Amino acid sequence: MSKALHSRHNKIFLDKLRKLRESRQLRQADLCKLLGRSQGWVSYVESGQTTLHIIELRQWLAALGVEFLEFLNELDVELRLLEAIRLRAKPPHRLARSPLSQLVQAGLSMDQSTATPAQAKPAKRQVRR
Repeated sequence: MSKALHSRHNKIFLDKLRKLRESRQLRQADLCKLLGRSQGWVSYVESGQTTLHIIELRQWLAALGVEFLEFLNELDVELRLLEAIRLRAKPPHRLARSPLSQLVQAGLSMDQSTATPAQAKPAKRQVRR
């Protein structure tokens, strides 16, 4: 399946559809009768396993008594809010390395860690012949 089916944007859309149905106190079986579709199809749509074409969305909303453009405007506001929150989130600041971790990163041995940076030299590897 496409990544778009599992995005946060799609989750908001699907939650909105489900909550609309539930706010009308309809079960999936009730909605499927209004739409002339199977209950399994309604379940697949609400769970994100299949997508709605724009005409199907319009029919779905009409069955729930919701104005199509009003729904789209509300959804757009919610999605823009999500995007604004994501844009404001800053990546975590990288912590400065401690002197010990800097030495380990540089490959120095622990006994040389007490030496000043000018005196510190990488440990030499002994080669056996």
